Amino acid sequence: MALLKRELYRQVKGPEVTHADRCTLVFDTDAKNLYVEREVAHLDARVGGTIEMETAIMDIADYLKQGGQTAGHRELWRLLRTLFKDTDDSDGLIN
Repeated sequence: MALLKRELYRQVKGPEVTHADRCTLVFDTDAKNLYVEREVAHLDARVGGTIEMETAIMDIADYLKQGGQTAGHRELWRLLRTLFKDTDDSDGLIN
């Protein structure tokens, strides 16, 4: 299975209690599936270095419907606008 990935957003807060949040746009070339993967990690150095990790996979539309507009949302919108930008070249249109 080949996965093509493009990071949309990454944020790390710390230092004693470190919280990392990352969103990635993923295309599974075998399944022909495009989705957003969100990974959240929480490290508490005060409690013997305990680590909690969570990964969620969601449809692009579900990701964009989430409350708030994070840097990940803005980057995905930018990528989508780039893919679907209007061109004045009508020669390439299929009738």
